[in-house]
Amino acid sequence: MSPKLLFIIIYFACVSLISVLLTVIDKHNAKRNRRRVSEKALFLSAIFGGSLFEYLTMKTIRHKTLHKRFMIGLPIIFVLQVLLIAFLYFRFVKTGIVTL
Repeated sequence: MSPKLLFIIIYFACVSLISVLLTVIDKHNAKRNRRRVSEKALFLSAIFGGSLFEYLTMKTIRHKTLHKRFMIGLPIIFVLQVLLIAFLYFRFVKTGIVTL
C-alpha cells in the first residue's frame, strides 16, 4: 500500500473516531445537564470526513435523531463527499496526473 493511500485511510479513520467521540460526549453531557458539544463542532467534524460514522452513531445511540438539521444534513454531506472523492479520483488518479 502506498504511503499516500495509507495517509488517506488513517486521516478518515481519525476524523471518524473524533466525530463518534464528539457525538457520544454530547449525548453523555446532555443526560447530565453539562456543557454540550456545539452543533458547529459536530458539523465541522462531519465536513472534515466524519459524516458517515457520526450519522451512524447518532442513529445507534438515538442522539439528535429528531433534529432534521442532522438527520438530513449529515447524509447530504456524506453524499457530497463521495461525489467529490469520485470526481477527484477519476479526474486525477485515473488519468495518471496523481498516483496513489
